[in-house]
Amino acid sequence: MAYTTINKSSDYFNTKLYTGNGSTNAITGVGFQPDWTWIKDRTNAYGHDIYDVIRGVTNRIQSNSSDGESTGVEGLKSFDSDGFTLGSYIGDNTNNANYASWNWKANGQGSSNTDGSINTTYTSANTTSGFSIIEYTGNGTNNATIGHGLGVAPKILIGKCIGTTANWQVIGNTGVLTEGKYLSLNTNDAMGTSSNVSFDASATTVKFQGGQGLNISGQPHIAYCFAEKTGFSKFGSYVGNGSSDGSFCYLGFKPAFIMIKSSSNAEGWWIVDDKRTTYNPTNNLLRADTSDAELVGNANLKLDFLSNGFKLRQTDGALNGSGLSYIYMAFAEAPLVGTNNVPCTAR
Repeated sequence: MAYTTINKSSDYFNTKLYTGNGSTNAITGVGFQPDWTWIKDRTNAYGHDIYDVIRGVTNRIQSNSSDGESTGVEGLKSFDSDGFTLGSYIGDNTNNANYASWNWKANGQGSSNTDGSINTTYTSANTTSGFSIIEYTGNGTNNATIGHGLGVAPKILIGKCIGTTANWQVIGNTGVLTEGKYLSLNTNDAMGTSSNVSFDASATTVKFQGGQGLNISGQPHIAYCFAEKTGFSKFGSYVGNGSSDGSFCYLGFKPAFIMIKSSSNAEGWWIVDDKRTTYNPTNNLLRADTSDAELVGNANLKLDFLSNGFKLRQTDGALNGSGLSYIYMAFAEAPLVGTNNVPCTAR
């Protein structure tokens, strides 16, 4: 069984649903002061807005766009002790619209990290939950390294040049996502292979190549690094079986958030969580690579959240095509077994 030192997963990750009011809107109930907040309008086709403490409030990037960072004074206005406060920006706070926000805790503003060949502007690292936010300026060289501050090698990095137009890059060392492989968060493209992509991670640094969207010379970049933590986070891959009695992925915890992408073909980045659907099958989905509104109650895209992982319950190629490979990122609602030796229950 999986044991963990994180008995309360919601101290480090939490999904918070809210309703927009078109004015100043203080969102509470996150459970901590977030350092990374990802917001999506479930009702309308507005983009995914991503904010973090390092780049500063009101500065957003979008998972469904290759655009650089934009600033809007009426977006996310502050990170608060139990959530965040929004202005009147329609993408985050349209009156009577329903929203999902996914929130992670790093370590505040952080400081410069000099472990790599590129000194970071800021690295905000939470070694307990295995999550860090890194801002740095690219130098365009091969084999450049940056310090991630996690103390163990991360499994996945999601990053973007924020100074100019460039695709998001998702690289890692887990499942089928290995050295020389990459995915783009803002597209539905299948996994690509390039000699210009590297993920050689150590306990202190991650190596980048020049010329890709993660190391454009003279441009600012942001990177989100994730290391696995037993009973809290898991990153990997599975092969679909094309059956309603679908593939099962063992996580060692009851999931709160899962993002899945086919690495074999052109399918979306599908996001499910434990708040938008509170029972099985989980079939309210959002797509990170599009601005589409929430897909509610879809009969062909569904899965079960279990006490120890998740199981696919449909035949569609988006999540469970026969013989197709998929990558996933998952964060816990509760560990299967915590240090209190009390097993969690299924839905």
